[in-house]
Amino acid sequence: MATTEMAIDTYCHEMAEAAKEASRVLPTLPGEARNRALSHFSRLLREEAPSVMEANQKDLEAAPSFGLTGAQVDRLRLTPQRLGSMADAVDEIIMLADPVGRVIDSSVRPNGLNVMKVRVPLGVVFFIYESRPNVTADAAALCLKSGNAVILRGGKEARHSNIAVAGLIQKALAAEGLPNSAVQMVGITDREAVGEFLRLNDFIDVAIPRGGAALIRRVADEATMPVIKHFQGICHVYVDASADKDKAVEIVENSKCHRPGVCNAAETLLVHEHAAGNLLPAIGERLLARGVELRGCPRTCELIAAATPATEEDFDTEYLELILSVRVVPDIQAAMDHIAKHGSGHTETIVTEKLAAAQQFTTAVDSSAVFVNASTRFNDGGQFGLGAEIGISTDKFHARGPCGLNELTSYKYVAFGNGQIRT
Repeated sequence: MATTEMAIDTYCHEMAEAAKEASRVLPTLPGEARNRALSHFSRLLREEAPSVMEANQKDLEAAPSFGLTGAQVDRLRLTPQRLGSMADAVDEIIMLADPVGRVIDSSVRPNGLNVMKVRVPLGVVFFIYESRPNVTADAAALCLKSGNAVILRGGKEARHSNIAVAGLIQKALAAEGLPNSAVQMVGITDREAVGEFLRLNDFIDVAIPRGGAALIRRVADEATMPVIKHFQGICHVYVDASADKDKAVEIVENSKCHRPGVCNAAETLLVHEHAAGNLLPAIGERLLARGVELRGCPRTCELIAAATPATEEDFDTEYLELILSVRVVPDIQAAMDHIAKHGSGHTETIVTEKLAAAQQFTTAVDSSAVFVNASTRFNDGGQFGLGAEIGISTDKFHARGPCGLNELTSYKYVAFGNGQIRT
């Protein structure tokens, strides 16, 4: 039955039920079967690029009606090169070790019982996202590789592109004899559908939102199943008293400017007061040359004439653009206190030449990723060797940081005996 001919609750229920059925089949298949489907999908992304780009053109033509910025339109646009990169990302996922059925730990008990802790898929993933069409391919490939069924609900601005990409993986699944309900794209844009899916905890095992804070908070508030998420990326670079000047300038610039509109871009710079006079003018000069607006504390404004006074609200803001809050702090403890108060638990880095300072910072700062002398931009599944990621979590249960294949699994205990009974 077509979507328009049924109620939204029926549509969502039938999709979720089909996904649940597929999720029971996928773990029973050998990893080679899932890899063959992914390889077929990768091939289709290259061979059928014109049809995907035709669908993408419809989204590009509709972009003005959604009020998309130039940068957002560029992220939406697909080209043969970008489709090739999407296919390459799928190929990289294929090459990763299969997590399903992997023995995490094992022991033989005194009574001879062999107890194993074994990785298993989460089950059915409801993935709701506001992002580029390549996320559709990444999420579908990661879920399939890890033995999960997935229901994809992309943003309305990429609707035609997402449906086209999802259609290719369903074609690949059917060709390789796998249930095509293992990957489903929600074909309706009605917001009511999201709420309906979030109530279907009998069928959906986990929800993963990826997008703006408003979307993520709605999912977290309404979901009746566990949610893997992060609300904001208020990331910090702390320049310690012992910091090397060249390292500090390069790391701050890259953390802020490499891609300012992503969640692991730096939003706040903290500088030790003993380093501020020497380092902050050089850092400011480099950032101003890149078009960054600096909002600083009184000491920052003394050292960088172009900086404007910062408010406390600035230090709680995820700008996602070329704006950076700057504060001079008396010591490393003050920097860590600032991060604890204003941070979002996403990504922080320290620039220092003192091992003791690095150890203190990495031990005390409670974020999903903490770096020493490296850009915040490295908090990324690909950069960590995980392949593509389905998102970054700032939660502590069940996953934290970039979520790749292992984070899309749980575990169960499997025990082999030889007639043992408990007395």
